[in-house]
Amino acid sequence: MPGLMGFDIWVIAAAIVLIVILIAGVKTVPQGYNYTVERFGRYTGTLKPGLNLIVPIVDKIGAKMNMMEQVLDVPTQEVITRDNATVSADGVAFYQVLDAARAAYEVRGLENAILNLTMTNIRSVMGSMDLDELLSKRDEINERLLRVVDEAASPWGVKMTRIEIKDIEPPADLVAAMGRQMKAERDKRANILEAEGMRQSQILKAEGEKQSQILKAEGEREAAFREAEARERLAEAEAKATAMVSEAIAKGDIQAINYFIAQKYVEALGDIASADNQKVLMLPMEATSLLGALGGIGEISKEVFGRDGGGSKSRTVSANRKADTVSARAKPPVNPWETGGEG
Repeated sequence: MPGLMGFDIWVIAAAIVLIVILIAGVKTVPQGYNYTVERFGRYTGTLKPGLNLIVPIVDKIGAKMNMMEQVLDVPTQEVITRDNATVSADGVAFYQVLDAARAAYEVRGLENAILNLTMTNIRSVMGSMDLDELLSKRDEINERLLRVVDEAASPWGVKMTRIEIKDIEPPADLVAAMGRQMKAERDKRANILEAEGMRQSQILKAEGEKQSQILKAEGEREAAFREAEARERLAEAEAKATAMVSEAIAKGDIQAINYFIAQKYVEALGDIASADNQKVLMLPMEATSLLGALGGIGEISKEVFGRDGGGSKSRTVSANRKADTVSARAKPPVNPWETGGEG
C-alpha cells in the first residue's frame, strides 16, 4: 500500500511536469508583433501573430519586435548652413520594422540607431543648402532625408516611411535682417510697378496723341479736298458765266459789258468796306452810275433766264430809262458859288 502511494505520487508528478512542458511549448503572439525563436542562443525562426508551438526547454523566445509603424521624435540641434548661418532644427521620423530577425540581430538598439542616423543626415542635408533655400525648400529637404536614411536603415530590416522637419529657427538678429530685406524687396517691387504704370500711361497718351494727329491730318486732307472741289466748281461756274456773257456780247448786247464792270465795282466796294482800318466810307459822285450798271445786270439775267426773247429789247430800254432817272435824282444840286453867282 505504501508502495502504491509512492507510485501514484510519481505519476502525478510526471503528469504535472508534462503539463508544464506542454504549456511552455505553446506561445501566443499578439497582433502587430513578431517573436524571434532561439535554440541554445542561436536564431532559428520567427513566430507570427496567433498560436505557435516551440520545443520546450530547447527553444526560447528571443526578441519581441513591434511590427507596427512607429514614430520617433528628433530633438532640436544646431545646424550651420552653407552660407555660415546658424539655425536650430528639429523633426520627426516614422519607421516600420519589416524583418524582425534583422531588426533584432543586425543592430543593437534600433531606435537609438535610427535617431542618430536621422540627426546626422539632417545636419548633412541642411548644411549643404543656403539659408534662403533652407526656409523655402522644406519639401526638398524632407525628400532628401527620407531617401538617404531609408537607404542606410534598409540592412536593419526597417522601412523609413516619412521624415519631416518640424521647425527651423534662425537667430533673432537674422530674422530682423530678413524682415528688413523683405520690406526692401517689397518696396522695390512697388516702385517697379509704379514705374511700369507711368510708362504704360505715357505710352497710351502718346498713342492717343498720335491717333489724334492722324485724324486731324485726315480731316485737313478731306477739308482741302472739299475746298479744291468747291474752287473747281466755282471756276466752272465762272467759266460758264463768262462764256454766256461773251456769247451775249458777240450777239451785240452791250449790257454784258456792264455786267462785268458792275461785278468788279461791287467787289471793290466790298473789300473797301470790310477793311480793318476803314472807319468812314466816302463814295465818289460817279458811284451813282452803279445803279445803272445793276439795271444792266438785271436785263442780262432776264435775257439769259427769261421765258421769251421777243420782249428783251423793250425791257432793256425800260431798265436804261429807270437807271437814268435814278442817276439824275442822285446828282447833287449845282453850287451857285462855283458858277460865279452871288449868294
